[in-house]
Amino acid sequence: MPSKEKKSKNDSSFSPDSLYINRDLSWLAFNRRVLLEAADAGVPLLERLKFLMIYQSNLEEFCRVRLGVLTHRALLDPDRKDPLSGMLPDAQINEVLRVVREEAPQVESIWKGIREELHVNKVDILDFKKISKVDELMSKKLFGDIRDLLFPKLISMDQPLPFLWDGESNIIAFLGRGTEQKLCVIPLHRVPPYLSFEIDGCQKIVPTDQLVRHFLPLLLKKENVIQSAIVAVTRNADVFLSEMEERADDSLPDKVAGMLSKRKREMPVRVRVCGKLTEASLAVLVRKLRIPENRVFPQTIPFDLSFRSSIGGPAGFRYPERRSSRDIGLKKGEYFDYIEKHDLLMSFPFQSMTSFVDLIYEAADNPDVVSIKITLYRMSSSSKIAAALAYAADRGKGVLCLLELRARFDEQNNIDYSELLEDAGCRVIYGLPERKVHSKLCVITRRQGSSLSYITQVGTGNYNEVTGEQYTDLSLITAREQVGRDAEAVFEALAAGEIPPETRELWVAPLTFKPRVLELLDRELAKGENGHVAIKINAINNIDVMEKLVQCSQAGVKVELFVRGICALRPGVPGMTENITIVSVVGRWLEHSRIYSFGDGADQRLFIGSGDLLNRNLEQRVEALIEAVTPDTREQLNTILDALRNDREKGWLMHSDGTYTRREDGSGTSSQEALYRIFSAYRVNRQEETDGKKTAGTPAAAPAPKKGLRGLLARLFG
Repeated sequence: MPSKEKKSKNDSSFSPDSLYINRDLSWLAFNRRVLLEAADAGVPLLERLKFLMIYQSNLEEFCRVRLGVLTHRALLDPDRKDPLSGMLPDAQINEVLRVVREEAPQVESIWKGIREELHVNKVDILDFKKISKVDELMSKKLFGDIRDLLFPKLISMDQPLPFLWDGESNIIAFLGRGTEQKLCVIPLHRVPPYLSFEIDGCQKIVPTDQLVRHFLPLLLKKENVIQSAIVAVTRNADVFLSEMEERADDSLPDKVAGMLSKRKREMPVRVRVCGKLTEASLAVLVRKLRIPENRVFPQTIPFDLSFRSSIGGPAGFRYPERRSSRDIGLKKGEYFDYIEKHDLLMSFPFQSMTSFVDLIYEAADNPDVVSIKITLYRMSSSSKIAAALAYAADRGKGVLCLLELRARFDEQNNIDYSELLEDAGCRVIYGLPERKVHSKLCVITRRQGSSLSYITQVGTGNYNEVTGEQYTDLSLITAREQVGRDAEAVFEALAAGEIPPETRELWVAPLTFKPRVLELLDRELAKGENGHVAIKINAINNIDVMEKLVQCSQAGVKVELFVRGICALRPGVPGMTENITIVSVVGRWLEHSRIYSFGDGADQRLFIGSGDLLNRNLEQRVEALIEAVTPDTREQLNTILDALRNDREKGWLMHSDGTYTRREDGSGTSSQEALYRIFSAYRVNRQEETDGKKTAGTPAAAPAPKKGLRGLLARLFG
C-alpha cells in the first residue's frame, strides 16, 4: 500500500496536499453544486427557489455540526492536523469562512434573479425599502394581527443580551439618543415565518421578520429607533452523550433529552444579520454574543424561504409530476410466495415504499411468522411503517425495534416513537453505547415445521415514506437462508449490547465491511488493466480505501466513482489517479443509494447497503450491505450504473484540482429521468424457473439485456 511519502511509478513525488482534499472543503463544493441548480435557467422557477432553500438549510446544518466540531477542536486540540490536508483546526475554520463569504455575492445574485422572475409572474416578495402605499396599508393590517404575539425586551447597554435560541430570528434594535442608548430584543418564535395577501391578482409574500422590523416605531412608540437588524444565531451542535455521563442513573432517552437541551444553549458559531448596522453597533453585537467578527455574515435573503410552498402559479413553475409506482406486480398476500423463489429489488422514489409496508402487514397476518426485527434510524412524523409494526405486535408477533436515538436532529422524533412502539407492544432497544446503528436491516422469521426460514430486507435508505419520495434509494429483499441467519446474528448481538460478529453473506460494519471492500479491490488490482471498479456512494474520505484505489489506478484498473457529496480523493493526478473518474449527480432527487461493483460479466460482484466510504461508516457505525446475486437484481443495478455513466445533464465531472464542471463529453439525458421511466414501468417477472428450483441463492452470470431495462436505457440515451 503506498504511503503518503511514497513516490509514484513514474518517479514524480507527491504530497497528501496534492492527492487528498479536506472533507469540509469538499462538502462546501457539493453545496455549491446545489446552489448552481438554483442558478440553472433550465430548472423550473419554484424548483430553483427550492434549491436555494436547500443550499441555505445545508449550510446552516454544516455550521452547526462541522463548524462546531472544528471550533471545539481549535479550543481543545489546536495542534491536531487534518490527516488528509495537513491543515490545523484554525486554518480549516478560516478557509471554510473564506469560501462561504466569497460565495455570498453569487448567492445574493441568484436570489435577486429568482425574486425578479417571481415579480414578473405576479408574485412579490415585499421589499419594505420601496413599498407602495397600498402594500404598506395591507402590511400594516397584518402587523396589527400579530402585534400581541411580540414581546420586546429592553436592556441597558451594559447588560448582557437575553439568550438567543439556536436558529431563531430576532429583531435587535438600538434605541435612544446620544449616549443614552439601550437595546431592544424581540424574539420571533411565536409568529409565523411569513404572511401573505393578494391584490389585483398579484400574490404578496411578507416575511414576518422584515414586517416587524419595518413597523418597529408602532411597536415601540415611546422609543427612538436608531437602527435595527434581523439576527439569527447558529449554535454548536457538536454535543455528545459522553458529556451527559454524570446523569448515570438516567435511561438513554433521558440522556438524549438532556443532550438536546444542552445543544440549544451551546456557544454560537455563526451569526446572520439582515439589515445595516454601523461598525460601532456591530461591535456591540459581537461583544455581547462573544463571537469573533469574522463569524458574522450579512445577507439580504430571507432566513426562511418556506413561503415557497404557498406559491401557486402555472405548471411550468415546477418539475413535471412524477408519481411513485405503487404497482410492482405484487399485491399484499403475494410477497412471501414470490420472495421464496426470487430476490426482489425496489428502487425509490420511482417505486413506492408502500410495497415494503404491505410486506410487514403480510407478515403480521401470516400465522407462521414468529418475529419481525428491524433497525429504525429516521422515520417520518406519521409513519406507516411504525403503524404496520404496531399492528404486527397486536397480532401476537414478536416485534423488536432498534431505534437509534442519536440520529442527529431526529433525536426527539425517535424518542417519541420509542414510547409509541413500546405502548403498542413492541420491544424497543437503543443500540450500542459507542456506535450508532445506521444499518437499514429487517428480518422476518417464520417457523415451518421444525425449522426456521427467513425473509431479509437490506436497504440503502431509511424506513421513511417522506424521504422515500425525495431520495434515490434501493431495497433488496431475499429468502436466502444464510442472509437470514446473518441478520439474526446481528440482532442478537445488538440486543445484548454487543458489536455484531463477523458474518458470511452480509457485510456488517465495523468488522466485515471494510475488510471485504479492500479484499475485492485487491481482486481487481490483481487483474491489472482488465480490472474494473464502479462505486456509487454519498461520500468518501477513508485513507485505507483511497490508497487502495490509488494502487488500482496505478495498475491500470478502471475505477468509476459516483460520489454525490464529500470526495477527499483527487482524480487525474499524474501517475497516481489517472484511471479514476469521479462524477457527482445533483438533480431533482437527492442521490442517496450505495452500489458497489467489482469486476465485469460473470465475474462481477454487486452489493448495496447503508454504508459510505467515510471513516465513521467503515469503522465507527453498524452498517449492513448485501450482495445482489440473481439475474434480475443484478440487471437493475447495472442499469442504474449505466444511467449514471450516460448522464450529461445533471452529472458534474471532478477535476484534479478539486473543481467540478458539467459533463460535456457526449450526449445523454438526466439519469434520474431515465431511471424514472424504467423503474416506474417495471413489474416483477412471475414466471417460475423451468427446473422448479429457487434462484435466490445462486450467483448469476452476466445477464443478457432485457427489453424492459437496458433495452429501454439504450433507446433513451441513443
